[in-house]
Amino acid sequence: MWTQFLLSGFGLALVLGAMAHKTNFCTMGAVSDWVNMGDTGRMRAWLLAIFTAMLGVMVLEATMAVDMTMTADNAESFPPVRTGNFVWLRHLLGGLIFGVGMTLASGCANKTLVRVGGGNLKSVVVFLAIAFAAYIMVYTNFDYVMFLQWMDPLGIDLTNHGDGSQELGSIIAGMFGAGSGFGMHLLLGGVIVTLVLPRIFTRDFLATPDNVIAGIVIGLLVVSGWYVSAGPLGQALLEEAAFMDQRPQALGAQSFTFVAPASHFLHYLGSGFETRLITFALMVGLGVVVGSFAYAMVQRSFRFEWFADWRDFVAHLAGGLLMGVGGVLGLGCTFGQAISGASTLAVGSFVTFGGIVYGAALTMKIQYYGMLYEEAKFKDVALTALVEMRTLPRSFRRLEAL
Repeated sequence: MWTQFLLSGFGLALVLGAMAHKTNFCTMGAVSDWVNMGDTGRMRAWLLAIFTAMLGVMVLEATMAVDMTMTADNAESFPPVRTGNFVWLRHLLGGLIFGVGMTLASGCANKTLVRVGGGNLKSVVVFLAIAFAAYIMVYTNFDYVMFLQWMDPLGIDLTNHGDGSQELGSIIAGMFGAGSGFGMHLLLGGVIVTLVLPRIFTRDFLATPDNVIAGIVIGLLVVSGWYVSAGPLGQALLEEAAFMDQRPQALGAQSFTFVAPASHFLHYLGSGFETRLITFALMVGLGVVVGSFAYAMVQRSFRFEWFADWRDFVAHLAGGLLMGVGGVLGLGCTFGQAISGASTLAVGSFVTFGGIVYGAALTMKIQYYGMLYEEAKFKDVALTALVEMRTLPRSFRRLEAL
């Protein structure tokens, strides 16, 4: 049963890897197209994936096909996107750090794996950097010492509010004393999807079939991940694991996320290849690489690529390290939070999503003005970028656009 669980994740990720490679689905690219060219095509594909997944998860929950709170301890999902301890600052800062990192590394964690499958050796370095930083965050007390010990006291305790989670319906139900938030969850989710989903399909967007297909298919794959892990198979596996002497790691409700598999990969290697440390997330990461590789070979697009110079190497290395830190701190990445987490209507997922987009866009603005004014001080470049992002008043602008 455990083997079936892992192979199911691998199979879904095979499709994801091939689809992302074929359609050039890239969340960093989506922000770049929007910020630098005003092209919203790939951003709409990303949003379509989010709201397709949201609709699918609501259907699964409404039909009771899944238990989204299911873990080995019967408490929260993995990672705990709906946890009642809403430490908003970790989501915001984690998203910002991840957004900066994915821009420096020329792509998010998922795109990194897709590129690895296509032969990009630069992305191998980025993946190892993500893995190292994520491992330090997950398997040592670095996360607590550097961040959580001062962030936790600023959090909002929702455990006695509504259903005790940070899911949007639970929060609203608690505010109005409406008891269980499940009905409110379905109502709010339905309203949000009904209002937003049709607005994604502009004429220009429909004229780019790859973006439309990518958004729908990737959203459905995320839904399938939730069904595998939180549906009948996942529930049966948890019951079976309760009687195991050594229970497999990271069981429970989960879908696609791409920082966790990096840390799990190093943990697995460091254990001397201990079988029980092979996780659903690790198999998903492997599946993306293999799926991308298969598509590249079929299309004869597989090619090796290396860094242009040392500056390029340092930027990608730093980007990978930042993604590892930010992805763990924010409890997910562009997939783990912005698609998988957001599909559950967890408030923290939307905060992380916003932080990622802002961090990436700000970094792009800084890079842009840094190229326009090579002799300018970083302070002037940064202030101008913040004005461009409408974070500071125009009086702070130091450099004019060319």
